[in-house]
Amino acid sequence: MDFVDLIIKKRDNKKLSKDEINYFIKGVTDGTIPDYQISSMLMAIYLNGMDIEETSQLTMAMTNSGKTLDLSSIKGIKVDKHSTGGVGDTTTLVLAPLTASLGLPVIKMSGRGLGHTGGTLDKLESIPNFNVSLSEEQAFLQVEKNGIALMSQTSDLAPADKSLYALRDVTGTVENISLIASSIMSKKLAAGSDAIVLDVKFGNGAFMKNIDDAEKLATTMIGIGKHLGKNITAFLTNMNEPLGMHIGNSLEVIEAIEILKGNINGALKDVSLALGSEMLVLGGIFENAEMAHKALEENINNHKGLEKFRELITLQGGNPNVIDDYSLFQQPKESLELRAEKDGYIYHIDTDNIGRASVATGAGRLTKTDKIDYSAGIIMKKRLGDTVKSGEVIAIVYSSTAEKCKKASEIIKQAVVIGEKPEKQPLIYKIIK
Repeated sequence: MDFVDLIIKKRDNKKLSKDEINYFIKGVTDGTIPDYQISSMLMAIYLNGMDIEETSQLTMAMTNSGKTLDLSSIKGIKVDKHSTGGVGDTTTLVLAPLTASLGLPVIKMSGRGLGHTGGTLDKLESIPNFNVSLSEEQAFLQVEKNGIALMSQTSDLAPADKSLYALRDVTGTVENISLIASSIMSKKLAAGSDAIVLDVKFGNGAFMKNIDDAEKLATTMIGIGKHLGKNITAFLTNMNEPLGMHIGNSLEVIEAIEILKGNINGALKDVSLALGSEMLVLGGIFENAEMAHKALEENINNHKGLEKFRELITLQGGNPNVIDDYSLFQQPKESLELRAEKDGYIYHIDTDNIGRASVATGAGRLTKTDKIDYSAGIIMKKRLGDTVKSGEVIAIVYSSTAEKCKKASEIIKQAVVIGEKPEKQPLIYKIIK
């Protein structure tokens, strides 16, 4: 098979066969197709797109480019959750222990944060001595015995995706629905779950800035799932402001704990319970979302979700006393209160810049080798539509130096606009099945 012929075929907007797509991905994985030809194919796909059959075949080829997990030894239906990423998105730390406390087996592989999107692993590692580097055998045994394991994603899952993404990033071919969908789904499918709940973000703090693009992505991923015999539900959720009020690693863990204690209501809890309810339905634990939601609320009130989180921390070597004593987390050396300069309402929040402000505190990394300050971050005191008085605290910034606090606060100051009361936006725009 001549790869130039395949490039020309896609360039001329013709459909690639399963064998041709497999040949393409094999060449990406084993290095037999040079980068310049792969880049040319990516541009052809970017310009002409792929239909659902092609996208599904691309996804499966990428899934099979490395190791796939076999979770069949774990009893029950295994349901995974994936978020397209956002600021203050701490849903995994809320819904994982809650759903596990209701009998859903949870084995979740997560990644680290890069840029302003926080990584679940970084949040977990802010808990003293928490070990995310479980072997497959350790994770399986833990789930069989205790129902939950949160671990780092192994490098041999969907390796083709890593190679392709590196080239997409430098060739202007990132923003293509088929390429985005196959990238996300190949990693999810390689992780071996029976069903998947997707949280597709839209808004100024999301990869997909508008609802139409988010819906296209969600619909494509569901189409892939159906084509490959997987049960998938997608939620379209609003990211025009941070989801949680805490942004930064240990701060987000604390917020998750406070939700599990029943002390906090709000957007983060609402999205977590909505996603968790659907996971429980797809996992066959409850017949409908209403029953599942009620049970999740009950396991917040009776602290069964909290105790499952305590159990998880203990099992993975962390200090479970952090649940009762937040001083055991790494503590920031400096803090700064940002105050409103006039009366009004929170009219607009540039969520991307709130995320960048958190990176400026040291809570995120710009390169994979950057060291994270687990104590750094931001606590937002106001949400969209809230009233605010001149001199009232809008946000508190935490970091290792006064200089970093000041830099972050300047970014937040530009990101938060005080003005008229904005129209109320739905938190969950749509659920697609």
